[in-house]
Amino acid sequence: MKKIIITTVIAIIASHVYAQPKEISRNWTSFFQSADASFLKKKVKFKVSASARVITADSTSSAGIWVRVDNKNGEVGFFENMSARPIRAAEWRTYIVEGEMDANADKIYFGGLCQNNGKFYFDNFEFFVQNDAGKFQKAPVKNASFESQPAKNVIPDWSEGTNATTPVRVKEFTYTAAPEGTQGKYSLLVEGKGIQRDTTYLIGPVKGFTPQIGTLVTMLNNLSSRVENAVKLLNQEETDYLMDDKANRIGALVMHLAAAEAYYQVYTFENREFNEEEKKKWQVALDLGEEAREQFKGHDIDYYLAIYREVRKKTIEELQKRNDAWLAQERPGADINNHFCWFHVMEHQSSHLGQILLMKKRLPKREEKQQIKVERDQ
Repeated sequence: MKKIIITTVIAIIASHVYAQPKEISRNWTSFFQSADASFLKKKVKFKVSASARVITADSTSSAGIWVRVDNKNGEVGFFENMSARPIRAAEWRTYIVEGEMDANADKIYFGGLCQNNGKFYFDNFEFFVQNDAGKFQKAPVKNASFESQPAKNVIPDWSEGTNATTPVRVKEFTYTAAPEGTQGKYSLLVEGKGIQRDTTYLIGPVKGFTPQIGTLVTMLNNLSSRVENAVKLLNQEETDYLMDDKANRIGALVMHLAAAEAYYQVYTFENREFNEEEKKKWQVALDLGEEAREQFKGHDIDYYLAIYREVRKKTIEELQKRNDAWLAQERPGADINNHFCWFHVMEHQSSHLGQILLMKKRLPKREEKQQIKVERDQ
């Protein structure tokens, strides 16, 4: 009698997310499917392959295949996005990402990503998992070759973003079908248009500012960009979440950053403290504590970020009026200069960014409203 081998297969299904995608602006987008991996009892190898080609609009444009394994404890067990070998070839080629997951795994995500302006084509996604006999077995991938064509920027059986619990819609990218490919009649065409180069990680002098002030501005903008990226996809419940009765809400912390920067604006640009009107506006956010826990809640993260951005806009406008000699000026009655004051604004934001990142790890896990199933082949 022929021996029957029971193999465990991860069954890929449509990422059915009930939450409406949040529209954001950035220079990259991604799409994905996910699969349950929580039933694994041992370490297994996997590989994801897909065909792709890219028509780049500039030297920074690229695509990639990405895979992430989320563990049961909330940490990432595996991640690869081809950043060290980005896809830029104009002709169709097949690309593979290989890795391992084990009994700690919860879910595995895989898909494609695109960065900056250009046309990015994807086709024929395949997912293989090592079975009990040690051989790679193909798992089903819905709409793997995109024969079910996108409509209104929605790809059937795929989701936009990197996580089923935080769907996003990146407004600089469109999803359509292309009448070409390596499997079937169509492929997926992702097109990026009108994307401005992200220069927030280029630290140094910039046009319109004296050298040291320009360098300061690039540092300030790098930190504010990292703060925004850390919080912009939070929902209101997460924005208001209290880790314990002595903690501060993330929304309150963003207000605190804005308040501290507003204080150093008047201190360095106008040589004074907050007036009474400014104290009413900023003092609770500056002090944090119990009053801030009561006052700063009930708003989504965009409310706080709008205030944060408005304060930064004024900072940049005022710094543009000044020069490097002003930076070196010492503050009356204190052994500090203006440069230190704005260095302190930066280190203050960096410190609270670390706090925000810690708090994000302590947020209750969002419910993934998606049916997951496991199939067994006999």
